[in-house]
Amino acid sequence: MRILLIEDEVKTVQIIQQGLEEQHYEVDIAYDGAMGFQLAIRNPYSLIISDIILPVFNGLELCRKIREAQISTPVLMLTALGTTDDKIVGLDAGADDYLAKPFEFRELLARIRALTRRGNTTIQTSNVLRIADLEMDLDMKAVSRSGKDIPLTAKEFTLLEYFIRHQGRVISKAELAEKIWDVTFDTGTNVIEVYVNFLRKKIDKDFSTKLLHTQIGMGYVLKVML
Repeated sequence: MRILLIEDEVKTVQIIQQGLEEQHYEVDIAYDGAMGFQLAIRNPYSLIISDIILPVFNGLELCRKIREAQISTPVLMLTALGTTDDKIVGLDAGADDYLAKPFEFRELLARIRALTRRGNTTIQTSNVLRIADLEMDLDMKAVSRSGKDIPLTAKEFTLLEYFIRHQGRVISKAELAEKIWDVTFDTGTNVIEVYVNFLRKKIDKDFSTKLLHTQIGMGYVLKVML
């Protein structure tokens, strides 16, 4: 599995690179946003790990450029800025997850596993999932509604796939934290709400029939309201 690490602190690079290579990951290194972007568009990666504060242009700009280039590789942001607002800004730029410094290496590995995991626990009878006029092509990693293409980040795609596979059932935040983020739900964070809102805006905002609904105090449900 090949990972792109974009970080300008040499010591941090050495620690992360050594740890990942010991876990049998192949690691490419970039020390600024421009070089990171060039590597990202030239090579296929399973994951991109990027600091936010970088020379040339920062990690947020880098992430936006990656998404504008139609690269759907999961992006994990590393930063010393750890407030909820900072996380929302990172997620809004197209990042799939966010890890505040300092962090334990085993937590980094857990995030990597969660972001690169492929859903293989459900027997797949069709490569296209549907609900109402919304279609998800699992092979092409493409989503459309009423024929209109809907660009999603890797994490949003995984989240929507989980909702579609469990359409009609109320799914709690704790379940989403475990199944999508591979973590125990932290009641002090609103990252799940942020992601659900991002997804809702993309699949529902421009359409009269709403599909993704909040069940107050219980969770979320994807269904056509009659």
